[in-house]
Amino acid sequence: MAILRWLDANLEKVIILVNYVAMAGIIFVEVIRRFVFNEQAAWSSTIPIYLFLWIVWVGCAYNVKIRAHLTFDEVRMRMPSGAQYASRLLYSFRWIVFSAIVIYYSPEQVLLAHDNFAIVQGTDNVMQWWFYVATPFAFSLLIVRVLQNVRVDWLKYRAGEPFQIQTSVFGD
Repeated sequence: MAILRWLDANLEKVIILVNYVAMAGIIFVEVIRRFVFNEQAAWSSTIPIYLFLWIVWVGCAYNVKIRAHLTFDEVRMRMPSGAQYASRLLYSFRWIVFSAIVIYYSPEQVLLAHDNFAIVQGTDNVMQWWFYVATPFAFSLLIVRVLQNVRVDWLKYRAGEPFQIQTSVFGD
């Protein structure tokens, strides 16, 4: 149970950090190799782009989790409690519908890359689908985060507590 709580609190951060460090490390090492040793790995300009897919889509789920992604809270915080709750439900519904559309169509790209044995340019055996799977994974995670937020909103609304408005990614 403690592992699940830790994953719930840190999953996105770990995925983003690992991919960002790998991406930055590859770019740093290959820039040094290019300018100091006059050589460069053929895959060094493609793998970071694919890693960026994980950073962007999982980052989207993380920002939905902390309520910092396209929320328009400046308008919402001036509304009465019932309107704030309805606005949050509409926001959540929109994310779920959008994510469901992405989840419905993105596996086609993953399967296409998998079935065609598409490899990352400049490599011999790194498969593109390993990176493309970030899209359905992250949008599935995003739906989980939206549903968690809906539950919190429902409990706050039912208890008559004010909604906490996120004004910054950093929680300020």
